[in-house]
Amino acid sequence: MALGLGALSAGSLPPVHAIPVLLVTLPGLLTLIGTSATRRCAARRGWWFGFGFHLLGLYWITEAILIEAASFWWLVPVAVPLVASVLALFVAVATAIARCFPSGWRRCLALAASWTLADIARQFIATGFPWNPWGSIWAIPGTAGDVFLQPAAWIGVYGLGLATLLLASTPAMTRRWQLGGALLLVLWLVAGTIRITLPAPMPINVTVLLVQGNVAQGQKWNRDLAIAILQRYVELTKAASAGVDIVIWPETAVPFLLEQEPSVRQRIAAAARGAVSLVGGVRFDPDERPRNTLFAVMPNATLGSRYDKWHLVPFGEYQPAWLPLPIQVVPGGGFAKGPGPRTLSVPGVPPFGPLICYEAIFGTQIVEDGNRPAWLVNITNDAWFGNSTGPRQHLAAARMRAVEEGLPLMRAANTGISAAFDAYGRSIGQIDLGVTGTLRVTLPGPMTTTLYSRLGLTLPIFLSIVVFILACIRLPITQRNL
Repeated sequence: MALGLGALSAGSLPPVHAIPVLLVTLPGLLTLIGTSATRRCAARRGWWFGFGFHLLGLYWITEAILIEAASFWWLVPVAVPLVASVLALFVAVATAIARCFPSGWRRCLALAASWTLADIARQFIATGFPWNPWGSIWAIPGTAGDVFLQPAAWIGVYGLGLATLLLASTPAMTRRWQLGGALLLVLWLVAGTIRITLPAPMPINVTVLLVQGNVAQGQKWNRDLAIAILQRYVELTKAASAGVDIVIWPETAVPFLLEQEPSVRQRIAAAARGAVSLVGGVRFDPDERPRNTLFAVMPNATLGSRYDKWHLVPFGEYQPAWLPLPIQVVPGGGFAKGPGPRTLSVPGVPPFGPLICYEAIFGTQIVEDGNRPAWLVNITNDAWFGNSTGPRQHLAAARMRAVEEGLPLMRAANTGISAAFDAYGRSIGQIDLGVTGTLRVTLPGPMTTTLYSRLGLTLPIFLSIVVFILACIRLPITQRNL
């Protein structure tokens, strides 16, 4: 039953957003915790819940393995269950802690607080993998999502997750707590509506062109197709770059070494027609280690600033020393990582914070301390994951970062979904999955520094601790009155 409840809960995630199912699944989990004879039993049931949740939420990982099926066919039946089983341990800890509290509102509060703190820990343990936190379920396309996401500017995705867990647990509480949950939801809607209707920041007088080449993953590194791939991006850019100030190509869009190929840079610069081009590629450092890099190609075909990805994908981009398995895609020790979040300054371009691929899922780790950018650039290649929930969940995470930081975000994805968001996380255009095309937008302006961008994880951690303390103390009200 725990496995089934967890799997059903995955329906609340993007792109389905069947959020009401949580009003059944979370109370069901609380019932299972309450009928557990011991904390160990509660932990076991929590693990099965988490396993079902992550098994369905992360099924798209199999799509990436199938790209390299000739080498890693043996991973197809075990990769996703293995990842899900590890992430389920965090849920097991939360349910074991909740079992220590009496049934009713105390246990509900303890579960919500413990689970939120466990989700925050997921961002840092073993390089981190904070995919699909509870707060991400509110990234609903359109106006509804715009409203529900606004409190993330104050409490971040984890604060939204805490509120979600509390609201979803109310059916397991008494009527007064349910009315309190309804009031919380109303206040949430009112606060989000007020914030979203505030005057938008003045747009920056810059025009951005996002280019989506739609190159299949099986073709990206085919040397026989390298010139054709470059030509596709060049033609798409040239056809739409008139009057554009900035051109953005996706992660590893250029199948050549830009530092060693001036002719390639010249073709990019010519296609951009005087615009600065931000393009993804690969370079080799002095130690002959590859780096996943965003390059700025200037109008005169020289290279400006660059950014090296620092949050690398385990096994996909490097071999973790803590789990030595022979499943590394990149040979020779894998990619070398960059120094960390940076704000790049390029002539003719407002200072921006680059994010390569899944760096966008690491909230509070995307902006350089003391050097806030005017906008964010996320280049990615989600072709690995086909037409699955993966690219859509990744898009939702990027949108969340725009709200948290109060910064517009431009996202160029190889096969999609490329999109542009303003500082409220509102979509101002996108290119759908599997489409070849371009998107031209005026760069929205940044907001003043948000509370979350100043305090980071301090506030959601503080709120979780407060909720946990409330579960521990004896309030001057009886269970009967509740």
